[in-house]
Amino acid sequence: MRRRSLIPVSAALSLPLALASVGGGVVGGVGGAYAGSSGHFNHSAMGTVFWPNPVQELGNERLTDRKDHEYRALLPAYRRKELTDLDASGTLSGRYAVVKSSTGKRAQVVDGSFPRWHRHADQFEQVMAYYWVTTAQHYLQHLGFGSTLPGVMDRQVLLRINQLGYDNSFFRDDQVSLRFGKGGVDDAEDAEVIVHEYGHAVQNDQVRGFGTNLQSGAIGEGFSDYLAVAVTSWASGVPTKTDEACVADWDSVSYNPGPVHCLRRIDTDRVWPRDRHGEVHADGKIWSSALYDIHQALGPLLAGRIIIGAQFNFRANTSFHDAAAATVTQARVYGVGQQVRAAFTDHGLL
Repeated sequence: MRRRSLIPVSAALSLPLALASVGGGVVGGVGGAYAGSSGHFNHSAMGTVFWPNPVQELGNERLTDRKDHEYRALLPAYRRKELTDLDASGTLSGRYAVVKSSTGKRAQVVDGSFPRWHRHADQFEQVMAYYWVTTAQHYLQHLGFGSTLPGVMDRQVLLRINQLGYDNSFFRDDQVSLRFGKGGVDDAEDAEVIVHEYGHAVQNDQVRGFGTNLQSGAIGEGFSDYLAVAVTSWASGVPTKTDEACVADWDSVSYNPGPVHCLRRIDTDRVWPRDRHGEVHADGKIWSSALYDIHQALGPLLAGRIIIGAQFNFRANTSFHDAAAATVTQARVYGVGQQVRAAFTDHGLL
């Protein structure tokens, strides 16, 4: 089980004990900045990232982790990208994300840019997390959220890198923070893992405490898998060199024997309740597959507006049926209610 934690920390459902040590917070409410950030977010600097991960970037399913070691086949996967919305501190502190803590030395600008760190350096994952969370927020704004539509998660999220001694990552709602683990491919090396966790922050921003039972928890996992694919495809382009519907195909080389490595897929033919597993990640594949069907039918722009916009009308403990019905209602605003209903009906959700 990986990528846990749509469930709030107050709930009894499967948060790691290590959570007790987390500290920090956000000041100023929605739109507030973390204490210690340097105000105006109008700076940028170049940094090195995977775009979105080596397997997808290179179309190479034979890549392996090799315990964080660099090797020749990985080198073409590194990209220099502009990190935007930074404050004046010269660190990874910005309008939408701030690296609050890490096991390694804090990333710092040198001569106007971040050094060309690669995966053996802890700072590489700090840059990755900052870049991809900021990119995910830019994707939401591209859909219209924050301009023609209500804003979603348009404030800082705290990023804690490599602070778990095991291979898992999670969102913590009471501190608006994402924590990324290590082991195998360290989680913040894969953009789709980063954006998946940000997806939980997005839903919690729309509905406080979202995900208090099995079905709402599965909706959270399914949506976050969908968002991971939608954001990385929007940023790096389609068609992808590996299967677009395969989530986290770099992170998963350590635990999925392949030949195609996926954390999960979002294009299954699973149907509720026939394929019920009683576990949020497994049952989340039903929800994500319906969302991906909508994405394929309507195109990414309209699908994103409908899927994310509908979530404002979810309840924290919503059911598959009620969430699907709310999404159909949202789709009717755009004149495509019938197509969206068909996708949910095909998966037994309506």
